[in-house]
Amino acid sequence: MQPRLTFVDPNVSSDRIAVLIDADNTSHRYAEALLDEIAKYGNPTIKRAYGDWSSSHLSGWGNELNARAIRGMHQGAFTRGKNSTDSALIIDAMDLLYAGNVEAFALVTSDSDFTSLALRLRESGKVVYGLGGAKTPASLQNACDKFIRLESLGEPEAEPDADASSEPSPDAAGPDAGHAPEINLPSALTKAVNAVAGDDGWASPGPIGQHLSRTHPSLDPRNYDHRGLQSLLAAQPYLETTSDGGGMQVRVKGKGQAPAKAPAKAPAKKQARAKSEPKKTEPKADAPKADAPKVTATRGAAKRASSGRGAATKAPSTEAADQGA
Repeated sequence: MQPRLTFVDPNVSSDRIAVLIDADNTSHRYAEALLDEIAKYGNPTIKRAYGDWSSSHLSGWGNELNARAIRGMHQGAFTRGKNSTDSALIIDAMDLLYAGNVEAFALVTSDSDFTSLALRLRESGKVVYGLGGAKTPASLQNACDKFIRLESLGEPEAEPDADASSEPSPDAAGPDAGHAPEINLPSALTKAVNAVAGDDGWASPGPIGQHLSRTHPSLDPRNYDHRGLQSLLAAQPYLETTSDGGGMQVRVKGKGQAPAKAPAKAPAKKQARAKSEPKKTEPKADAPKADAPKVTATRGAAKRASSGRGAATKAPSTEAADQGA
């Protein structure tokens, strides 16, 4: 089993991808666009669409299954009003996981019921791409390594004879369906730049994109009318960019200026301390000079004491000479 990749380069096309489409929650008009998008990340060797093909609202998928070489996986409802497609897709995904025939999964759905499946596949070392509508709950978007909105792939052309019943039912996404909260773009980009920037505050778009893929899998420059990440970064007024050295560099405006002032102040403080230290040591150098007279007086007293002792020594010797006479 190959180790799981945290960021996949779109130029890499060797990974085998299992494309599992929840047809109940996905319009057939996106079939071509979503397969073209998945092909940027690897080779879609397995393509399956799940649904109750006896239902009239899936009639539009008939031609797409044949034209795109997608295997239709029929799953009838065991109970009226209950959708059993989800369980069939999950079971097949786990079978493919343990078979070890693919390195990545593409889950095409807007249903948050597949959140646990996405987490389980990632825990097993697989890359998970999510493709769904803007209404996809945040829980599923954040459970994928990368989430791509179908709307960002281009608005599909409506078919003249298209039946309105071919669209997914409004409540098919589950009880928690609703638009996921929009990403705070300034906050997300600022944090990403600061997280990967060097000591000078500059960062390359590559590491920034890697960090964003981990923190905000659903962030796609196309959602903000930009073709790529570099164009998105360059358009932000709170970021500054440069092309010195050949590659693009990005940093938050104002970053890297404050630290440059700190080293300039340090030498001035050191010089002030150096000037004050000799003044404190001057009184200590004069201390031995004040003790010099005391040393001289002590020597004089010693001389007088020694002369007195000599006189006392001579007196006994004189008396002894007188007695001998």
